[in-house]
Amino acid sequence: MNISAMPSKEQNSLHPKKLLLSKWTAVKPTLKRKHFLVSKIILPELPEQAIEFVELEAVFDGSTQVIAWRKLKDSAIWLQGWV
Repeated sequence: MNISAMPSKEQNSLHPKKLLLSKWTAVKPTLKRKHFLVSKIILPELPEQAIEFVELEAVFDGSTQVIAWRKLKDSAIWLQGWV
């Protein structure tokens, strides 16, 4: 087996289809919005296309924002769980 063909741990850490209802903490909260839930997976128009976006809902006030789900991998912006 070719080791370079094996997926790294980083590649397996997040999968867009498994993000629904996951909890996230903003590293730099704005307007008291620190804790978020992934409230929706935004499905692409064509089923063969990859999922690119999720909707985050702020626990504090219920406001929502749509972001590229890959941004959740950036530990300078997001931490997994409610910290």
